[in-house]
Amino acid sequence: MPETCDALIIGSGITGASIAFELSKMGYRTLNVDKLSGAGLGSTSNTCAIIRTTYSTLEGTAIAYDSYFSWRNWEEYLETVDETGMAKFYDRGFLVMKSPGYDWSRYFEIHDQLAIPYETWDRKKLLERMPHFVDDSFYPPKRHDDPAFNEPPADKICDQVVLFPSGGYINDAVLSVHNVQRAAENKGARFLFNREVTRIHQSGSRVTGVELSDGSRIDAPIIVNAAGPHSFVINRMAGIEDRMKIKTRALRHEVHFVPSPEQFSYEADGMVVSDGDQAGYHRPETGNLVLVGSEDPACDELDWVKDPDNYNREITDDQYKAQVYRLSKRIPTLPIPNKQQGIVDLYDVSDDWIPIYDATDLKGFYLAIGTSGNQYKNGPVVGQLMAEIIDACEKGHDHDADPVQVELRHIDFSLNTGIFSRNRDIIENSTFSVLG
Repeated sequence: MPETCDALIIGSGITGASIAFELSKMGYRTLNVDKLSGAGLGSTSNTCAIIRTTYSTLEGTAIAYDSYFSWRNWEEYLETVDETGMAKFYDRGFLVMKSPGYDWSRYFEIHDQLAIPYETWDRKKLLERMPHFVDDSFYPPKRHDDPAFNEPPADKICDQVVLFPSGGYINDAVLSVHNVQRAAENKGARFLFNREVTRIHQSGSRVTGVELSDGSRIDAPIIVNAAGPHSFVINRMAGIEDRMKIKTRALRHEVHFVPSPEQFSYEADGMVVSDGDQAGYHRPETGNLVLVGSEDPACDELDWVKDPDNYNREITDDQYKAQVYRLSKRIPTLPIPNKQQGIVDLYDVSDDWIPIYDATDLKGFYLAIGTSGNQYKNGPVVGQLMAEIIDACEKGHDHDADPVQVELRHIDFSLNTGIFSRNRDIIENSTFSVLG
């Protein structure tokens, strides 16, 4: 006889594990199936694990702010302690140097509406806090091989830098997901590793279970696609991709590591920085390193991947120089070693870089996809909203006609989950980048 469960979740990254935790608390018998050998070993393992509240939509910002309180009180949120240790949140703030090419007024309006604190700095305050910076403007962002890259700057950065104190980073993303796995298991959830879903069974326009790579079958009336960069593969398997207005695809991305400048310890004193002037971000990394990433400026060509199981997993000299050399303009004393270090992985990107958290017209089949490299921080609330959508729909609610409203747990906000619909119009005020 096939194994059975109430809800089968494809994937065990931060999203899949959080959904299991929240559904299990509601009494559902959940089973996460993952092709890898442990929770959080897919694209979550290479997330930069940045916690911030700066999103381009009210709803995205609200989710991020509410999740911040769960990260800050991690053991209390999980109601358990992992025997392998607990992930640590470095609550150091998120510093933004605004881009001259982007209207930041909406960010301030949203933060004011949600009563999220922030403070504005002038260039003097910036250099007092980050004395290794220069306050020149290098806008627009350029690549290292652009003839204009080394031209002397003509301007200073705009005289407004913003600190969002409700931010920071997690020291170990994989450990954080293992923490959620243990919390879910404490509520009755199960996890099955080294198994790949190869077929989704259906009957009468409803899912009935899955077939796995070892030939076994699991019967389940609920299936959740939380497969990260493989989400479009699962949607095609289920036969629903052509019936979705918003779709997803996989994007290859690199981040790199360089030593902290000698006169400033990033491990001791660094914070997360979004340098809009150069469309890059960086944060402290274990070992007194600096993690360096790109915010997808127009000069950085996007590398879309057709097969998420077959792509270049090695860092490239060209992109390393593009990202690290840009940061060296802001930090002239930044060491750039001959041995290049970094990681490569995939983002799961929707058409407008806003995630899809939704039911589908295939009964029992749900989506937690399009997380685009910027939803790790929102895992706690994503688990909650997906659990409430699933529970409501399984009790007969028409989510397409009347989107489920979710009351957030830490802030006074009723979330209209319709913004994350698979059939929404493109959200035009999105950044259309990893910033979300």
